[in-house]
Amino acid sequence: MNEAVTVVIPRTRPTAEGHCEALGGDTETEGARAGGWPRQHECPWYTDVAAGLPAPTTTSSKSVVRGGAMSFTHRYLLPLLAHAWPLLLSTGLALLLAMLLMRRRRRHDDTRGQETTRAAAKRVIDLGGVGDKEEEDDTSDMVSPLHREDVPHVPFEHTRMTVEESQRRAEEFYHLMNQRRSLRFFSHDPVPRRLVETLVRTAGTAPSGAHTEPWSFVAVSDAEIKEQIRAIVEDEEEINYTKRMGKQWVKDLKAFKTTWTKEYLTEAPWVLLIFKQPYTPLPDGRKINHYYHEISTALSCGILLAAIQNAGLVTLTSTPLNCGPALRTLLTRPAHEKLLLLLPLGYPAKGATVPGISRKPLHEILDTM
Repeated sequence: MNEAVTVVIPRTRPTAEGHCEALGGDTETEGARAGGWPRQHECPWYTDVAAGLPAPTTTSSKSVVRGGAMSFTHRYLLPLLAHAWPLLLSTGLALLLAMLLMRRRRRHDDTRGQETTRAAAKRVIDLGGVGDKEEEDDTSDMVSPLHREDVPHVPFEHTRMTVEESQRRAEEFYHLMNQRRSLRFFSHDPVPRRLVETLVRTAGTAPSGAHTEPWSFVAVSDAEIKEQIRAIVEDEEEINYTKRMGKQWVKDLKAFKTTWTKEYLTEAPWVLLIFKQPYTPLPDGRKINHYYHEISTALSCGILLAAIQNAGLVTLTSTPLNCGPALRTLLTRPAHEKLLLLLPLGYPAKGATVPGISRKPLHEILDTM
């Protein structure tokens, strides 16, 4: 004969009443009014049906479901947790350790990337280059410049001026050069090619280590090529302003109202690109070493700036970081050339403005002994 076995789990009266109310039971039973317990068939929450035995007809289906769930928890889940908790704990700790290691690795990579960009920026500041991401050239197969030891020396021609004439010309040249400003607003008015050639010829008179003349100039007036130059420069400059160079660098440039947008590269009629040459390759694979190629090319750029000012033109000295390899490829320059400087060249646009700044006085830049 089948009998339903029920187990009553004692609980406090308020809890019992709350459960009975939630399940729709009648809390106003005689036992409740008398201060006793509710009858079990009126509060199914208190019943647990034994496995395999039918529930009484007075017990609701909800009590069977809850009873089955409680039986599963006590019979299977809790014993499993009791035996498997060491494995679960070790797994959780392993996952936590893996997350911490991954986070530390990301921080290390970020720090390393920041150090790399700071090093590139420092290289630009220290050397005045454009920070090409290239390996230094191998100097193991370098040879000395091929100047004959018995090269003839010729008389030096020189016309000596009076002190007054020298002072007058020096003053005139100073006032001319003191008007030089870096300009970012250019007119579309054309500049003759012959004038550009004369300017570059003047730049080529600069001194160089062992007279190696380690420079080359590329003058671009083609509108399509200038558009490509601008695209390359702006892509890299956006990275410079937002990531590579740091907040202080961007802050220092705010007074000049410059951003990574470089309209002048397409507005100016000419763009001059100056490349330095660390060496000259020979047909047999060896290289002629160019001593002091960086400073020699920089001296040439200085003379070029003076020639541009003397010719009544304007320019802007631009050193776009990390643009060298892409621009060299665009202009089909040889591998041994490295971009040093980029100069837009032309006439000033109408209404062009410059920052209202002044130069250091003489006593701050000169000591006499």
